This record gives sequence, C-alpha cells and structure tokens, in this order.
Amino acid sequence: MARVWKYGDHVNTDLIIPGRYLDDYDITSLSKHAMEDIDPSFANAVAGGDVIVSGRNFGCGSSREQAPAVLKEKGVGAVFASSIARIFYRNAINVGLPVIISDEAVKILDAGDEVELDLKSGTLTRKADGVRIDFEPLPPFLLEILESGGLVSYMKRKLAI
Repeated sequence: MARVWKYGDHVNTDLIIPGRYLDDYDITSLSKHAMEDIDPSFANAVAGGDVIVSGRNFGCGSSREQAPAVLKEKGVGAVFASSIARIFYRNAINVGLPVIISDEAVKILDAGDEVELDLKSGTLTRKADGVRIDFEPLPPFLLEILESGGLVSYMKRKLAI
C-alpha cells in the first residue's frame, strides 16, 4: 500500500538531494540522502509506490537532474503538488517520475495516508475512507514515456536501438 509523504511549499532541489553529495555519481548511493535535510526518515522509510504531496513550487532551485532521479530510485510513485517548477517537471518526466499538479491532493491528504494511484484514469484514492481525488490524466505520450522508465528508454524502444 502506498503512503503519503507530505511537505510544505518551496521544496527545492537542494532539499531533495543536498548539493554536498553531488560528487557521487552513483544514483543508488546518492539516493540514500534523498530528502534528508527536510525529513531524515524519508530515505530509509519510503517504499515503492509511495506518493509525495507538497505545496507550491516543488522542485524549485537548480536544474539538477539528480533531484527527480533520487526520488525515482527510492521508488516514489508520483509527486503531487500545488505547483511544480518547470525544469523539475521536465526532468521528472525524463527520468520516468510522474508529477501531477493538484491543489485538491494538497488540501485533502495528510502524511501517512494510504492511497491508491491510477495514472491512466487520473485518480488518487485514500484507502481509509474512499475519498477520491480526480486529476487530469497525463497525455498518452507522457504515460508511454513514464511506462518506459523515462525518455532515454522510451527513445531506445522507439528507435529500436
């Protein structure tokens, strides 16, 4: 069962992966430090499919691709936020991490809620009471990129290389 990890506004790329570790190019090793300056328990406790819910401007700051990559490496199923920094949004799709803009998710969900995510239908359902959050489903080409594991895998498949 996927759980919600909830944070406030302006979670920047330095909070997602502190710059002091960026001399490590191994994403698995780097992911051990994911979110540690904002939530020291995150990297050890996050489980596959868990969802991050955050306020405005998630992923602001630098354009480092490691930020969405470490979340993907930790198994985060999606990021829901009131708004998402444009470069983070693009980097997230490129590495295969779904990002959804939803004020409703931010208002309704709390940390620790158990949820079920369906990207194709555009629903996120809280298991405790069945409250369903509808969001605009991602376009088919973005779903295909995400299902491929990111843009590089998608292009290799499309080009048969």
